Amino acid sequence: MSDVTQDPAPTPLTLVKKSPPREPDISFTRAELEAILSVYGRKVIEGEWRDYAIGTFREVAVFAVHRRTSEQPLFRIEKRPKLAQRQGAYSVVAASGLVMKRGHELKQVLKVFEKRALRIVDA
Repeated sequence: MSDVTQDPAPTPLTLVKKSPPREPDISFTRAELEAILSVYGRKVIEGEWRDYAIGTFREVAVFAVHRRTSEQPLFRIEKRPKLAQRQGAYSVVAASGLVMKRGHELKQVLKVFEKRALRIVDA
């Protein structure tokens, strides 16, 4: 009898196909979030909005505004960089799917939430 132990059979190597590197998700920059949160804070103080959600995806970043947490969003502020050369990367979409405003600059698009000043007109 020998005291020599044999190594178990080597395991076969498995080839793993590497997938191409995934593009990072689209997200809002710090300056964009500051502009959005400025409008959001004003609407919270007015009692119109109460909650929000942020989503980052491959083609779009979304800031959704809710009246109540359990409801559908009232508005979605979207950033779609692929549309930057066409209609503009930023848009505000109502709950019904209607695009309320679209443009190249976020601050201009967010003006859709400003209340119109009432003026007295002489007749």
